[in-house]
Amino acid sequence: MALTPDDVVTKQFQHVRFKEGFDPDEVDDFLDEIVVEWRKTIAENEELKAKLAALESGESAAPAPVAAPVAEVPAAAPEAAPAADAGSPSAASAGIIELAQRLHDEHVAEGRAKRDQLISDAQAQAASIVSEAEARGRDEIARLEKERATLEGRISELRQFERDYRTQLRSYIEGHLRDLDASSTATGSAPVPAVGL
Repeated sequence: MALTPDDVVTKQFQHVRFKEGFDPDEVDDFLDEIVVEWRKTIAENEELKAKLAALESGESAAPAPVAAPVAEVPAAAPEAAPAADAGSPSAASAGIIELAQRLHDEHVAEGRAKRDQLISDAQAQAASIVSEAEARGRDEIARLEKERATLEGRISELRQFERDYRTQLRSYIEGHLRDLDASSTATGSAPVPAVGL
């Protein structure tokens, strides 16, 4: 396949499902085509240089005019590519290389922008998660402190109840002991009547 600068400019890659980007195999195949055409162009260039050197050494006549290389081929102007193709092979290869470099630079810049966007989104999401976790932690600590205060109040109430209960129980038992002592002393001093003597 004869590769032209138009082919490089208009090449469309299929998107891969389940991830962003292009199919790596398709991109590799297209780059292999560029390399093959580029090597052909370099070989033709070397051959033409050798013929030119042979002509110059064989006859001192003025050499055939050589087309000037194209300085810059805009990536968005595919109609400028046929003019570069009409010139020398070195101009065509320079145009192809320049377009490939420009496409590469655009993809790298796009990738860097996407990377920066993903990083900033991830940092924002991480900050949101951290602040949410801190807020939940503060709420949980406040709830536990409130529960602790409630439990400590209940414990002090139960201790007071225990003290009051012990005091009342002691008073009750001591009262019964006094009554028992009083009744035993009252019955112990009175004579026991003799029954049946």
